[in-house]
Amino acid sequence: MKPADDPTVDYRGLVRDGYDRCSATYTEARRRELGRELAALVARLAPGSRVLDVGCGSGVPIAAALACEHRVTGVDVSPEQIRRARENVPNAAFLLADAMSVELPEASFDAVVSFYAVFHLPREEHEALFRRFARWLVPGGYLAATVSHFREDAYTEDGFFGVRMYRSNWSREDYVQMLARLDFELLETSAIGHGYDASEPRKRESHPLLFARKRERT
Repeated sequence: MKPADDPTVDYRGLVRDGYDRCSATYTEARRRELGRELAALVARLAPGSRVLDVGCGSGVPIAAALACEHRVTGVDVSPEQIRRARENVPNAAFLLADAMSVELPEASFDAVVSFYAVFHLPREEHEALFRRFARWLVPGGYLAATVSHFREDAYTEDGFFGVRMYRSNWSREDYVQMLARLDFELLETSAIGHGYDASEPRKRESHPLLFARKRERT
């Protein structure tokens, strides 16, 4: 790992281009059968709910699972990942865009999900990102997002499916406080793995999964 503190490096571009280059191997490594990632959410969503998947990647397995019963929109910064998502999940809509600049109508989704994506943005932008999630949700809408256990300064790693990748994160407790400031009610917290197929020889990971509800104004 190397500190990501070089002002001449376009780290956003590094993430985009990295996923473009590793899209095939990354998609192949994704687990097709879900565990408990979406259990709390799907138990509460009515059929046909509008769900936004931020950092949707190639659409498997999250968008694909949700699109079986719901109206799914995916957003991702990688052109190759979006191309694959449109092939993998033809009954969903996919937007090639940065989550921090995409324009979506206020209160237009019943749920927002974001798995293994938040940490690819500078952590200084994370609260603004979650504020965007809140704006896109209807009152009473749900948020399911993976975050990180510990604070880590921004860094890059070279062993991410053969490409260099960027990460930056706050701690789980920081994100819990962040949700409270943004008027979310935290419903459940758990931890899930890295989401790769059991045959993928990568070290085990643990990611906090926060499941929250946007408060309804009275």
